[in-house]
Amino acid sequence: MTEDTRLLAGRYQVGKLIGHGGMADVHVGIDNRLGRRVAIKLLKPSLATDPNFRLLFREEAQKAARMAHPTIVRVYDAGEETVTDGNGHETQVPFIVMEYVDGRLLKDIIADGPLEPREAVRIADGILTALEYSHRALVVHRDIKPGNVMVTQSGQVKVMDFGIARAVSDNSATVADTSRVLGTAQYFSPEQARGETVDSRTDLYSTGIVLFEMLTGQPPFRGERAAAVAYQHISEAPVPPSTLNPKVSPALDVVVLHALAKDKFERFQTASEFRDELETAASGEIPHRKAPGGDFNSTLFGAAPTAVTSSDSALRQFSSEGTERAVRTQSRPPVAWIWAGIALLIAVLAALGMWLVSLQSPDLGSTISVEVPDIVGAQFDAGAATLESKGLVASRFDVADDTIERGEIIRTDPEPGRRVAPQQVVKVYVSQGPASVSIPQLTNLSEEAARQALLDRSLEPGSSTQENSSTVAAGTVLRSDPEAGTVVQEGDTVNLIVSSGLVTVPSVVGQPINTANSTLSALQLSVVANPDQNCSGLTVTGQSLAPGDHPQRSTITITYCSG
Repeated sequence: MTEDTRLLAGRYQVGKLIGHGGMADVHVGIDNRLGRRVAIKLLKPSLATDPNFRLLFREEAQKAARMAHPTIVRVYDAGEETVTDGNGHETQVPFIVMEYVDGRLLKDIIADGPLEPREAVRIADGILTALEYSHRALVVHRDIKPGNVMVTQSGQVKVMDFGIARAVSDNSATVADTSRVLGTAQYFSPEQARGETVDSRTDLYSTGIVLFEMLTGQPPFRGERAAAVAYQHISEAPVPPSTLNPKVSPALDVVVLHALAKDKFERFQTASEFRDELETAASGEIPHRKAPGGDFNSTLFGAAPTAVTSSDSALRQFSSEGTERAVRTQSRPPVAWIWAGIALLIAVLAALGMWLVSLQSPDLGSTISVEVPDIVGAQFDAGAATLESKGLVASRFDVADDTIERGEIIRTDPEPGRRVAPQQVVKVYVSQGPASVSIPQLTNLSEEAARQALLDRSLEPGSSTQENSSTVAAGTVLRSDPEAGTVVQEGDTVNLIVSSGLVTVPSVVGQPINTANSTLSALQLSVVANPDQNCSGLTVTGQSLAPGDHPQRSTITITYCSG
């Protein structure tokens, strides 16, 4: 069957090839049932033979299909197509049916040269909008790059391959596999390069790389081998984009370098935070990043402009060179200047003394600074109330943690004991408990492959219970307990129900021959009918296998009356 006439799932007509990669080919197609144009992604047969990959692919395709947002390429359907190779072997090739986007890949747009800063900001804003939606759905893309972003003819930004990214990275993408991941390695986060667990901040780092490349026409880190690029992500600082493109403003430099911080706690924590600073930079204003303790010092010593002018003038007069004083007229006694300097020194010492007293005195210090209370270990509502009673504002950040109970405060920023200005925003990091994960579809996998699939999702394989089945081979998983699709926490135990390779043979003696034959054939048994002409009635009078458990596809001889 040719590609132009091939049908998938009896409804999707495969058309011409419009794109291909290392793991899949993308065809334009028609959904005959709804009469709309779609994009069909067919996995390479070489990858489709790996049961783990197929399992991951199905799970992540289902997860991506649940996301509906204008900035995300919709996934309409997924399934498997039986393909026969030249040797007559049949292979199940997974496919995904997606929204057809009439536009250009961002990587092709960048290939034409650096984008105008305003256009780069607009596209990055669209990517961050998609990530904000997916992160709220607890879906981390993990492969943000220009090849996974499309811009439509009307300028709409579309992010795609939320499902494929997870499947590839879990199955085969390692830093050592240079033939597969060199393109992706340019957009790795440092934690990906180190093989650590990733979260939504990984996507924000990769978005920073994409923004850098849109502004300059090249990624910040390049090399001939993926390992060399990964090393640069871990150890080398990127140059400001303005050094490669003078059109880039200092404000955009600040945003890009903030997004590319090596420590994920130092970079943007949410997509909305990234987008807010990006919009601020686009307006021409340099985003303000508060240094630790900066608010307190500036509040304490930030005098009014008139006071500063007066103090600076007095200091300049007090420290003037002798040659300058020699030419002054003696309209006032020189001792007046000495007394002015002494008065200024006393004022400075008095201000310093008040500051020191404020650090020790709760009554005086509370008017100009507040000490951050220790709320670590408390529940968020109680901790937020404590901060509010001190005149501080709590900003919640939920993070997964395997050791701290859900809802318990892990840490604060600034840390407890630090004195800050009143109404200072305190970041409160709250444990979500172990990360949530859905139980994968394990049916028809070998028991070993099913256990490995559970371990890959940080789930604990539990007991294996055998159950008779007439169709599923011995050692193959029938189902899981809890069932596939159930949302549990990482570390939870999942039990397996596995085929025993046996079939339960019932008694068919006394049944009509047709009924007995249908019953036994439905159990995949090989039935041999032996007629007995010494009796009549077409009923079964005997069977060679006693009722009970027997190996699958056994031969059973039944004797029936035929006289």
